[in-house]
Amino acid sequence: MGLMRDLSRARYAAAQGARVAWYMGQYMLARRLTGPFNRPGEPRFEPQSPQGDPARIRAAFLELFAKDRANIEAGLYPAPDDMRVTRALSALRNSAQFFRDLPNVDRRRLQREATEVRAQANDGRYPAYYLQNFHYQSGGWLSEESARLYDTQVEILFGGAADAMRRIALGSLARALKGKDQRRVKLVDLACGNGRFLRQVLAAFPRVGAAGLDLSPAYCEEARKRLQKWPQVEIVNGAVEQAPFEDASADAATSIYLFHELPPRTRRQTAREIARIVKPGGVFVLADSIQTGDAPDLDRVLEYFPVGFHEPYFGSYLNEDFAALFGEAGLELEETELAFLTKVMRFTKR
Repeated sequence: MGLMRDLSRARYAAAQGARVAWYMGQYMLARRLTGPFNRPGEPRFEPQSPQGDPARIRAAFLELFAKDRANIEAGLYPAPDDMRVTRALSALRNSAQFFRDLPNVDRRRLQREATEVRAQANDGRYPAYYLQNFHYQSGGWLSEESARLYDTQVEILFGGAADAMRRIALGSLARALKGKDQRRVKLVDLACGNGRFLRQVLAAFPRVGAAGLDLSPAYCEEARKRLQKWPQVEIVNGAVEQAPFEDASADAATSIYLFHELPPRTRRQTAREIARIVKPGGVFVLADSIQTGDAPDLDRVLEYFPVGFHEPYFGSYLNEDFAALFGEAGLELEETELAFLTKVMRFTKR
């Protein structure tokens, strides 16, 4: 038993080590290929928070993977399949496309041009807050290329840690679903994007009835492609603040990196919608950025993020009281867990 555990740990360490090296290397290369943080003539941006301790930051990074491995060993979800050849080939293609597009992203960043996407979607279908080139990415959330490249962009930004941070949210969900018959569970993933998190959920709970909701038709289509092996999954195109689901129709709901991209008013509308669709006794798992003071060594990073990556609602997000926000809607905070740059909160519907 000990030998098998040691072998599993070695495989995990090798796979995640290779993954981190791959994406961290691309992050360092992207830094070398792009312009300075401040555009010409602009005063130097100086965060107010003190410099974090590098040793503690490294420790927080490594602790994330220790938590992930512990969750796997506890049987909360399966080990990731990062070492498959097909995944490696796809990673190579996406990396090449990322670097082809990098000059366009850098041009928008230096020119602070973050609303190009509005010219592509001027028919009134989308709320104004959504029509942004978040992260200065090409196509905003509306292009097929953006839907394909999103995971690569995020992994490079987080040095290969994004999937592991998502899995900590999956662990929180798994603990809440322990002992339940998967076939009777209905889960809704709000702002499901290209289906990355839903795929992790279904790898762990293949018989769960699931729906994903996203406002981007391109991301919805990409999600359908990625989740086609699970025929019980429905991907719905729509807005989270007007979720097209019946009252008390979900046993569980999730949202991954959604709330920092919502303005304050829309956050409250969305919280009320989540409370409406989740059954009494059901759960809501939220995974998003850590907030000011959660990990003081990383507060300085949080100040840089909205300036360098065009996140117009991030400043208000950093000080949002989510226990109060969801409490007002009828969801009670039960559990909070930090996972490097991500905070996972689990709420229960009263």
